[in-house]
Amino acid sequence: MANPLHEKSTFPEPHTSLYPFTSFNFAVEINVPGVSDKVCCASFSECDGLEITMDVKTIREGGNNGKQIRLTGPMNYGQLTLKRGMTDNLDLWKWATTMLTERSLRADAEVVLFAANGETERARFVLSRCVPLKIKAPAMNAKDGTIAIEEMQLAYESLTLKGV
Repeated sequence: MANPLHEKSTFPEPHTSLYPFTSFNFAVEINVPGVSDKVCCASFSECDGLEITMDVKTIREGGNNGKQIRLTGPMNYGQLTLKRGMTDNLDLWKWATTMLTERSLRADAEVVLFAANGETERARFVLSRCVPLKIKAPAMNAKDGTIAIEEMQLAYESLTLKGV
């Protein structure tokens, strides 16, 4: 039987990109059934927490102190933190409060990374079955002249990356 590691790779040929992606041109699209389509689309100033980690179990072979075996385990997903200047669009708050009565309500979200021109899509992160963990009102301070920033944290069940 042939070893699949020695067969021709099914991965696409890498294309050369001269410049890394920038992180300042992005949009966040959240679809909450029954609350709103495209909640706060493209209005977030910060987005953090797109991550996948894998649990690894280490096994030691008896008598072989110079080697360890790593077995892969389940995947874990991060928590997405979104920040935006608060507006009169209260869909994030409606979604969070709707969760009090509709515990099974989930949303799908996509984080779109654009090229420096702000129009060309470079990548799209797809988050499924999102649930709001936290919504935080902006800090109020009459001495500052800053924008009122609200924050939301989401848990998601899976994360996939769609290249464009």
